[in-house]
Parts: sequence; structure tokens; C-alpha cells
Amino acid sequence: MIDRRSALIGSLAAAAGAGFAGRAGAQTAPPHIEGGDVPAWPQPTETIDLWPDGAPGAPATPFEERVTERSEDGEVNDRAVDHVAVPRMAVFKPWRPNGASMLIMPGGGYIRVVIDREGYEMAQWLAERGFTCFVLFYRLPGEGWAAGPDVSLSDAQRAMRLIRHRAVDYAVDPARVSAMGFSAGGHLCADLATRFDARTYDAVDDADKLSARPQVAAPIYPVMTMKRPYAHEGSRTALIGADAGATLETAHSPDRNVKDNTPPCFLCHAEDDPAVPVENTLLFRAALKAKGVPVETHLFEHGGHGFAMRRVIGKPAGRWPELFLNWARTHEVLI
Repeated sequence: MIDRRSALIGSLAAAAGAGFAGRAGAQTAPPHIEGGDVPAWPQPTETIDLWPDGAPGAPATPFEERVTERSEDGEVNDRAVDHVAVPRMAVFKPWRPNGASMLIMPGGGYIRVVIDREGYEMAQWLAERGFTCFVLFYRLPGEGWAAGPDVSLSDAQRAMRLIRHRAVDYAVDPARVSAMGFSAGGHLCADLATRFDARTYDAVDDADKLSARPQVAAPIYPVMTMKRPYAHEGSRTALIGADAGATLETAHSPDRNVKDNTPPCFLCHAEDDPAVPVENTLLFRAALKAKGVPVETHLFEHGGHGFAMRRVIGKPAGRWPELFLNWARTHEVLI
């Protein structure tokens, strides 16, 4: 007996072999240090450029992508990239796809994008559990792009639509595309969840006819409010400027933009976070509850900031990925 789920995934997987070969072109390599990368973990071999004719609204002066290795431990990488001129997704395929997919948005304070700790490691963990994962390297708002504070959201919206547009290529269910983000990437995840239908760029192809709404969203220890005293000053300055007024603050604070159709959200944060106060998560939770949006919230006594998975091994906060999976099942992310 073959159930409906197995039949769907099997047909998608069969189509993927035929479909991808005809649609893949030369794509930009994942961020790397030219001649200097020493990856400690398997690296993605496939990427998807977001914009077929180059990202819109490019700065007048071109720049080159820069990758920095911050780890002093040869057993793990902790790279970060800035000057992202070609926004793209790094793809992690599961051995047995379950039809679910995840767009992952690493943090970096909107001045860089973390590669390993909040990107590849999470993607590999989810891929081992059947998710097809797409790690997003998004443009940064302080680097002169015409879209300004909306430039990262433009890339997140476009990424969601491309995943759905190429669902057959990757054996995923277009209805089960979710989003997860960390720190400033958590802000981007929440921004996507609350403003997925905002027009931040002009359509470029048929993919842009599709919805950018995630099935569920998981902002993890997120930057949320742009309003003091709880705003993360570095992210706030990078996104809207140190002297931004109330209008800009509200426009770019996801807790002020929750709507009835915001997707269900999974939140987690450490109470001892020294960088992004836990109030950021609490403000978003309150806004979701006020609109009747389903939300699950986990607050941990210890964890600090930027813990992802590796920094909370053996601690209660280290259970959050499994808590997310259990919650995701209740919202039919996994079927």
C-alpha cells in the first residue's frame, strides 16, 4: 500500500530528475574564501541565484563579496559574508525528501550574513530529517541598494517565490515552504511573516506571481523592535539609521505589523541574552496573540545570544530544534 504522501513525494522526486537538468544554469558559487577555505563540514554544491538579470537597484559603485573566518577552532567554521552582490540560496538536499522545505536566514546584525553557525549547520540538521533547505545570502541595507531598508525583505520574498516556482525540481510541496531566521535574520524572518505581500520590488518573471507567505515562521532570538529601549542598536542603525524617526521605526518593527494572515510562529529566546533583549520576542508574541495568530514560545534561562545549536549543547536550550519539529508537526509542516 502506498499512501498519498508517499505517492506525492515519489512523483515529485521522479520529476525532479527530469526537470532540474533542463532548468539549471551557471549559478554563483556559495560564499567562500578564495584559496583559503578549510571547511570542517560538508559544503553545499548547488546554489540558486535569486535574480536572473542581476539584483535590482545596484549601487553606483560595484563591490566584491568578502568572506571572513572568525573561528579559532579548526574543528568548526564560523564564517560570515558581507558585500553580497549576488543574492542567492545554498541548497541542502535530504537523502529522502519529505516534501517540506525551509528558507533559512542567518543573522549578522544587517552588516554581514553568518554562513556556518546559523546557516549550514541548521540546514544540514534539518536535511537529515527530510527537509529541503535553502540558506539565504541576502543583500544588506547599508550597502547602497535602491530598496534601502526593504532590500533584505525583497530577497526573502523572491526566495520564497522561487522555491515554490521550482518545487518540482526539488521534490517539495509548494504549500509546505517555511521560514526560519536567527537574530537579525530573525527580524527578516518576522518581517517576511508580517509583510510577505508588501510590494518591495517589480516582478521579473512568473515566479513573482506566487505567494511569499511562509507556511510557518520561526524567528529565533530575533531582533524585532526598532523602538528604544529594546531595539538592538547595531541592527537598527544598519537597517534604518541611528536617527530614524517614529514612522520608519514602526514600518520596520514586525511586532507593529502583525496581520490576521501572519502565519503561525515558533519563538525561542534566552533570558540572559546580552545583545538582543528577550523583550523583542515578548513584544512579537503579544502582537501575535492580539491578532489570534497561533504562536509557541520557549524562553530559556541560559543561552546568551547567537547560540544556534552548537553553543547550547547539553543545556536545556539545546532542545529547541526538537521542540520546533514537534510543534511543526501540529501545523502539518511534516505529514
